[in-house]
Amino acid sequence: MLSFLNKMFGSKSDRQVVKFLPMVAEINQVFEEYEALSDEELQAKTEEFRGRIAEGETVDELLPEAFAAVKSACKRLLGETWEAAGTKFTWDMVPYDVQLIGGIVLHQGRIAEMATGEGKTLVATMPLYLNALEGKGAHLITVNDYLALRDSEWMGKVFKFLGLTVGCIQSNMPYDERYKVYRCDITYGTNNEFGFDYLRDNMAISIDGVVQRSHHFAIVDEVDSVLIDEARTPLIISGPVARSTHKFGELNGHVSKLVRRQSEMVTKLVAEAEKLLATETADDEYEAGIKILLAHKGAPRNKRLLKLAQETGTQKLRMRVENDYLRDKKTTELDEQLYFVIDEQQHTINLTEIGREELARSTRGDAEMFILPDMAEEMSRIEGMDVDDEVKLEMRLKVEDVYISRSEQNQTFRSYCAPT
Repeated sequence: MLSFLNKMFGSKSDRQVVKFLPMVAEINQVFEEYEALSDEELQAKTEEFRGRIAEGETVDELLPEAFAAVKSACKRLLGETWEAAGTKFTWDMVPYDVQLIGGIVLHQGRIAEMATGEGKTLVATMPLYLNALEGKGAHLITVNDYLALRDSEWMGKVFKFLGLTVGCIQSNMPYDERYKVYRCDITYGTNNEFGFDYLRDNMAISIDGVVQRSHHFAIVDEVDSVLIDEARTPLIISGPVARSTHKFGELNGHVSKLVRRQSEMVTKLVAEAEKLLATETADDEYEAGIKILLAHKGAPRNKRLLKLAQETGTQKLRMRVENDYLRDKKTTELDEQLYFVIDEQQHTINLTEIGREELARSTRGDAEMFILPDMAEEMSRIEGMDVDDEVKLEMRLKVEDVYISRSEQNQTFRSYCAPT
């Protein structure tokens, strides 16, 4: 039945392609009109497009004309030869309709799947040109230095013909060259180079040390490799700490006091559970199970708890109660009765709300002092603010200071709470 419907109406991808056909026809119509222009008149279109964007026209509205300009430039370059990454190429490509569709898809931020040999390198030129017209930079991210250099020099001829600047980030490139390349209209590079430059920028102590501009538009080549395979290996960078944020001495007494209070609480819970189990009634047994579960979350290595756990049926009772709380999604209610929760299986120790409040009272600090900020969310929020780059840098540095400080506070806390 599904096969029959696909034959009748086409797949979802087929239906999407059909929607692009009127736009493809419009691009080709403009392309025919551009055939009558001289090279100088075609090249002047770039500044015309930029002027229209400055007056409020959107890149979506400009798409047919911009794509047609790239297609026309490709045709005018036919037969010319130049070097790219040490290899001579004779230009023989003019975008087909299917490549125009691929360019539209990439401009819309979607994934365009194309087999090797179908001209995906050429496809990227059209959305890159269109989005570079806004003057904020456009990036092409690929998997290795050779492809980045080859494509920037191979396709760069098309962009330069239309009056755009093109650059390529390479490994071991010095700061001043990187800075210049990022100021080009179109920048090619690998995911590692772009990623490490982003990390270095966030460690810069002044705006003069930042190489990247605000992130505007990027196309990722081999997206499955870059965003799935390569993403499994984190990019890690380190640098000297300008000042010590170590809180060990400051928090020593306060954290050890909190640990003692929880230890006393757990010992009391176990004692209450033992009394309830002695009554041998169903209700008291279940209540004892709740207390044993709480004690296990609060101090799984408590000696009295471990001794009780050896008695027949105690572990089974705890697991039955825990499953009930998981099923009813009430685990958080249980956790909030403790100062902190230890999960030995996950190797985690987490402060609860009452734990944070108790430490805040003890240290006369902020209850949020042990909550790590979401760095990705904070950086994205700052990036989207309408302030200049120097202010953004200062805000990023403040967020990083908070993250480092709270990380050390959490480490101090965990070193005391870790079961031994």
